[in-house]
Amino acid sequence: MTFAHSRDACGDDWPLVGRERELAAMDAVAADVLSGGPRVVQLEGSAGIGKSALLSTWWDRNEQFRVLRARCHPLEREFAFGAVRQLFKPLLAAVSDTDRARLLEGSAAATLRALDDAAVPDPPPEAANVTAATLRELDALVSRLSRRQPLLLAVDALQWIDQPSLRWLVHFVGRADSDSLPVLIAVTTRSAEGRRLDPLCAELVRPANCHTLVVEPLDVDGVGQLVRTLWGAEEPDEAFCAACHAATGGHPLFVRALLHQAQRSGVKPTTEFRDRIPTVTLSTLGGEISHRLCQASDEVVALARALAFLGDRKPPELLAAYCGTGRAVVQSAAEELRSLGLLRADGNPRFTHPVVRDTVLATLSPEELGVGHARAAQVSCLSGRPDEEVAAHLLAAGPVHGSWVLPALRRAATEALRRGAPETAVTYLRSALHQPLDESERARVLLELGTAASHYDAALAISCVTGALEGLTDEAARSDALGVLAYSLLLSRGSRTDLSSVDRKIAALSERPTPGTGAADRELALRMSALRSWMEFERPSVTGPAPAPSPGADDDLADRTAGERQLLAIRAFHALRAALPAPYVAALIERASVNLPAFSHDLFPLHYFVAQTLLYLDELDTADRLNRHLTREISGRGMELLVSSLTVYRAVLALRRGNIAEALGAAQDAADHASPTGRLPYALTVDTIRIDALLAQGRVEAAERIAATHAVAGQTEVAWERPRFLMSLAALRIAQGELRTGLSLLRESGHHCEALGTVSPAMSPWRSRAVAVHLALGDPGAARALAEQELDLARRCRIPRALGVALRAAGTVTDGLRGLDMLAEAVTVLRTTPARLELARACHDFGLALLRRDDKRGARGALRDGLDLAVGCGATALAARLEERLHLAGGRVARSGSQGIRGLTAGEERVCTLAAQGYSNKQIAELLVVSLRTVETHLTGAYRKLGITGRPQLAAAMATTDRCRGGSEPADS
Repeated sequence: MTFAHSRDACGDDWPLVGRERELAAMDAVAADVLSGGPRVVQLEGSAGIGKSALLSTWWDRNEQFRVLRARCHPLEREFAFGAVRQLFKPLLAAVSDTDRARLLEGSAAATLRALDDAAVPDPPPEAANVTAATLRELDALVSRLSRRQPLLLAVDALQWIDQPSLRWLVHFVGRADSDSLPVLIAVTTRSAEGRRLDPLCAELVRPANCHTLVVEPLDVDGVGQLVRTLWGAEEPDEAFCAACHAATGGHPLFVRALLHQAQRSGVKPTTEFRDRIPTVTLSTLGGEISHRLCQASDEVVALARALAFLGDRKPPELLAAYCGTGRAVVQSAAEELRSLGLLRADGNPRFTHPVVRDTVLATLSPEELGVGHARAAQVSCLSGRPDEEVAAHLLAAGPVHGSWVLPALRRAATEALRRGAPETAVTYLRSALHQPLDESERARVLLELGTAASHYDAALAISCVTGALEGLTDEAARSDALGVLAYSLLLSRGSRTDLSSVDRKIAALSERPTPGTGAADRELALRMSALRSWMEFERPSVTGPAPAPSPGADDDLADRTAGERQLLAIRAFHALRAALPAPYVAALIERASVNLPAFSHDLFPLHYFVAQTLLYLDELDTADRLNRHLTREISGRGMELLVSSLTVYRAVLALRRGNIAEALGAAQDAADHASPTGRLPYALTVDTIRIDALLAQGRVEAAERIAATHAVAGQTEVAWERPRFLMSLAALRIAQGELRTGLSLLRESGHHCEALGTVSPAMSPWRSRAVAVHLALGDPGAARALAEQELDLARRCRIPRALGVALRAAGTVTDGLRGLDMLAEAVTVLRTTPARLELARACHDFGLALLRRDDKRGARGALRDGLDLAVGCGATALAARLEERLHLAGGRVARSGSQGIRGLTAGEERVCTLAAQGYSNKQIAELLVVSLRTVETHLTGAYRKLGITGRPQLAAAMATTDRCRGGSEPADS
C-alpha cells in the first residue's frame, strides 16, 4: 500500500459522504438550541470514522453559529483549563482592545488567569486579586458572546480533555436556564475509551441534556461516492464498490487508504479489478505507515518521532532541538513526510490523522517511550516552553532525574493551583515526590501537596501534611503546615486521636524558644495561640475548656497583623460564649474584620471565628455579605470542601432569619456538594437544620427519618455540633409526645455546653426550651427557675434575640400583669431583630395571654401579626396554631395570596426585586450566589403570597407593595 502525493490518505481532504442522517440530526439539535437554550451533542465512533470531518462540515454550512474549537491531546490531560484556553484564546486575541475589555468586564483577571499565560499576575495564589471566580467568569464570557451570536463550542476527542475544562463544561450546562443562552456544545468521543467512564464525562453527555449520535461506517453507496471522487469521470462498477466496502467494512479512513493503493497500482473501478482489492484494517494501515517510515531517512524518522512526542503545531526550533539537528534539516524532513502523505500541507508540521501518531509511538518499546518523553521534557524546559508541557512529558516518562525536574514540577503545580485546578497540582507534586529529595525538600513538597489537596480531599491533605511536619525544621513552614492540617481536620471531621496529635504539635511549636523577639516570632506565637483556641472550641475533650475572657484583656492587641486579628476574633468569640455584653463583643469583631482579606490557609481560623461571632450576634446581613464574598472568592479554585461549608453556613443564616424553605434548600445544596471522599463537612449541622425546618413545617415523620441516621447513645466525644443536634432532637421528641425524653435531651445539651464553656443563651437556649416542657409536666417551679436563669444571662449578654426569647419563656411562667408585660416586651424586642420566626412565636404567646384575659381585640392583632410572620417564614405548624387561636379570638383568617410584601421572606424579596428588573433566573442565582433551584423556590413562594401567576405581573405587584410600605395597616374590627 502506498500514499498518493497529491492528496493525503489519512487527512480530511475528502468530501463528506453518506452522512445525511447525522447532519439532519445536528440541524435539529441546533434548532432546539436557537429556540430553547444550551444543549450538548456527542458524535461517538471509532478512530478515523469521520467524527471531526462531520462536525467541521456541519459548522461550515451553518453560518448562524460562531464556532470556537478545541482539539484535546493525550499529553494535555493534566493541563489546567487547556481545552478552555484553546476555545477562547484565539477569539480574544483577534478582537480589539475595546471589545476585549467589554467581553471581560467585571472580574476580568479571573478569566485571563484561565486563558492567558501572560496575564497571570503575581503575587502567589492566596492573594485576593488572583482568586476570583474562574468558572463564574467563564460563564459570563460565554453569556456575552452568545448574546452577540449563537455559540458553538466544539471539543474534539473529549476522552482526552483536562479535568478543569471538563468541570467547567458540566458546570455551565448544569447552571444554564432552559430558556436562556443559545449555546451548542458539540463533542467527539472515541468508542470504548475508558475516559468515557469518568463521572464528569457521564454527567456532560447524560441523555437529559445531550443528544448522542453514533457515527457508523459508510454503506455501499457512500463508498461508491468516494470511489467517484478519486476516479472522477469514470463511473465505478457496483461490484467494485461492493468489494471495496467488504474489504474495509465501510470505515472511511480505510476506504481512502485502500482507494489510494488501488489507483497507484493501476486498478480501475470495474468488475474485472474487484479481486485485486485487499482487506484493510487499522492494523494493516498502521503497517503501511510503518513500512513507509522504515524506507525513509533517519532525519525523517527522527522528525516523525519528535512530532509524536511533542505534539502538533510545535515551532521548528523546538523540533530541531529534539532531533539534535538544524532548522533546515527539519524543514527538509517535513517536506519528505508530506510527500508520504503523513503531514498536512498547511502551517507548522502536523500529522494528517491521529492514527499516524499512534502508529509511530506503537513502534517503540516502553523503554524507548520513556526515553522519548524524558527528552521531550528536557528540550521543552530548556526551550522555555510552558511548565505544564514539561510536566506532561515528565508524567509520561516515568522517573526522570535532573536538577531542573523538581522546580519545573513545582512551578507547574503552582500554576495549576492559580488557575483553579488543585487536582492537577496534586498530580504534579506526587510526581515530584519521586525525585531524589533530602528530608527537608521532601517535607516542603509534601506541604505543597497537602495544601493543594486540602481544596478537595481533606483526608489526603491530612496524610501529606502530617508527613511534612516530621521533616520541616523552619518554624514558619511548620506554622503553615499546622494551619493546613487544622483546616483539613475541620472539614474532614477528624477523630479525637487526630486532634490530640495536632494539639501536641501546636503546643510543642508554641513552647519552643525563639531566637529573638521580632515581628515574625510574635506572629508565629499569635498564630499558634489562634490554632490552640480553635482546638479548644472544636474538641474541648482534647484540650480542656477555654478560660472565660474578661473585658480589657484585648488591650495588648492591635489590629495591624493577621495574627493580631486572629486573636481579636477568637477573644470576641470567647466573650460571646461567656455572655459578656454584645457591644464589647461587636467592638472586638469589628476590629478583627476590617477589610477582611480573602480566605487562605495562613489566615485560618480568622474567617471561621468572625463568621461564628456574627451569626450569634445576629448581625445576619453582615454575615450574609461575608458568606457571599468568600463564596465568590473561592469559586473556581476547586475548593469543594470549603464551598460545601459555606453552603451550610448559608443554610444556618436562612434558618436564623426564619426562612424555612430557603434553609432546607441550602441544606440540600450542601448535601449535593459532598466531597469526593464522600464525607460532608458539618453533616450533623446539616441534619440539625433539616430537623428544625421540617418540624417548623409540621413534617414530624420526615424529621424522624433524618434523626434516625444518628445514634445518640455511646457518644463520648464532646463537639460543638452535638449540643445543637441534641436540642433539635429534643424538639422532635417533644413533638412526638415524648416529653420526658425531650427534657432529658435538653439537659444533656446544657451539660455539653457547660463542658464547652458556653453559657450564652444566644448560642445555647436550652433553658427556655425546657420551660414549656416542665410546665406541660406540671412542674412550674422548675420552669420558673430555668426561665429566671436564662433571662439573667440574656440581660447580661444584651443580644436582642436572646433577650426576646428569654422574656417570652419568662412571660409564660409568670402570672398576672407582670407576665403579660414580659410577653409584650418580648414582642417589642424581637421586632428589632431579624428573628422573624421567634417573633411569630412571641406574638402567638402574647396573643394567647391576651385572649385568656378576654382582650380579644388585642389578641387578634397579636395573633394576626404572628400568622403573617409564620406564613411568610413557611412555618406551617405554627401558622396552624395561630389560625386556631385567631379563630377563637373572633378574627378572620387571611388566605394564601393576601399577605403581600409583608409575607415575603428576605430571600424572596431579594429575588423578586431582581426578577422585576428583568434578570433571568440564572443571572439572579449568580448575583446572589445561590442555586438555580433556590431562585425558583423563592419565586414560586412569592407568586403565591403576592396573588399572581408569574413574571408578567411581578413588576406591578412589587411596585404596588412598595407604595404600600409607608401606609398604615388597617385597624382590626
